[in-house]
Amino acid sequence: MTAGISIATTAARPSEFRRGAKPLAAALLGVACGASPLPFNVLPLVLGPVHAEFGWDFAQVAAGVTVFGIVASLLAPVYGGLADRLGVRPVALWSTFGFALVFAAFYFVPGSLGGWYGAWAILGLIGIGSTPVTWSRAVSMWFDRNRGLALGIMLIGTSIAAIIVPQVANKAIAAGGWRLAFPVVALFPLLIALPVGLAWFREPRPDERPVGVTDAAGALVGLTLREAAAGYRFWVLLISILIIALAYGGAHIHMAQIVALHGFTPAIAASVLGVVALGILAGRIGVGLLFDRFWAPGIAFPAMLLPAIACVLLMGTGADLSVLMCGGFLLGFAAGAESDVIAFLAARYFGMAHYGRIYGALYMPFGIGSAISPILYGVVRDRTGNYDLMLAAAVGMFAVGGGLLLTLGRYPVLGARDGDDR
Repeated sequence: MTAGISIATTAARPSEFRRGAKPLAAALLGVACGASPLPFNVLPLVLGPVHAEFGWDFAQVAAGVTVFGIVASLLAPVYGGLADRLGVRPVALWSTFGFALVFAAFYFVPGSLGGWYGAWAILGLIGIGSTPVTWSRAVSMWFDRNRGLALGIMLIGTSIAAIIVPQVANKAIAAGGWRLAFPVVALFPLLIALPVGLAWFREPRPDERPVGVTDAAGALVGLTLREAAAGYRFWVLLISILIIALAYGGAHIHMAQIVALHGFTPAIAASVLGVVALGILAGRIGVGLLFDRFWAPGIAFPAMLLPAIACVLLMGTGADLSVLMCGGFLLGFAAGAESDVIAFLAARYFGMAHYGRIYGALYMPFGIGSAISPILYGVVRDRTGNYDLMLAAAVGMFAVGGGLLLTLGRYPVLGARDGDDR
């Protein structure tokens, strides 16, 4: 009789996507207009103009996003912990508002390296709460059976930004110089993400949560950060994320310059960045969908081999545009897959009870690696005149980073004794 009631109750419940559609849409737009994609899609286009105006070398200019990434990454567990305690909504929306104001203020950045780095530091201090560190907590609480797909849809936001923002920023630069790109792009969070977030974004009530994220009493299940860090899986994930971020981050930031070395115009470079965005989109949806149906590390490993091929295609100075487009697509696929890896595996292996802090801790190597990588690419460019040496190193890094995930083992049964897996 109890089983029959349970089956009937389950059948009567709306689907996960019906219940969580509006919060998921708001999270998608929040990610699209937040500190995760916007700086990384504007900096590649202002890299050359800033270099030309101030005479700083490419490594010095790119180091701005390094400062941003390190500051933001170190604060990710703090913002994640605030989301765990206060709820995602206030943390994400206030951070999005602050990020937009600071990003717009880059129009007034002074012509000194200290001022340039200071602006990026403030951006990281304020903006990290507008990244998937916060939004993904709420999405993971609305979805269990379809979590991989839902997270993939949420992270499409970065693909949308990568398709639209370079085009908008390029037109702003053409109309009023590189400074104008910042306040123009800052309109996206102010006019899109915040209004929709205020209207639609929230965490589910206890009665709206899917069964897989709660115990019999309805409480969220999962490990604390201390418990997660006591196991080997946390450190495997952390090292894998760091290695892949070191390989990818600089390639994205310097993509416009890589394309220019092959003899193409800034407009063509912006188009290649759009193709990178399509690769990110494919990685988000394709990998996320497969994560729901198969063992996720087994999907992630081959996904990480595709950008290794991309690095080979991007080497040299005489490739056809079609080759560069293919390389850009495969490289973007890595970013799409890796972001899914962080969000999905953090929930599957460590649960939702302290997801914000754990995700924030795992975001640190992603952010720091992505922040250091542009300097590495810039140093190689400044010293050798091209990016080939760093691209060659990235081939091995993608393979090693993906291979480490194969050691994670089965998903644990959270709430059971330590070591119980399924």
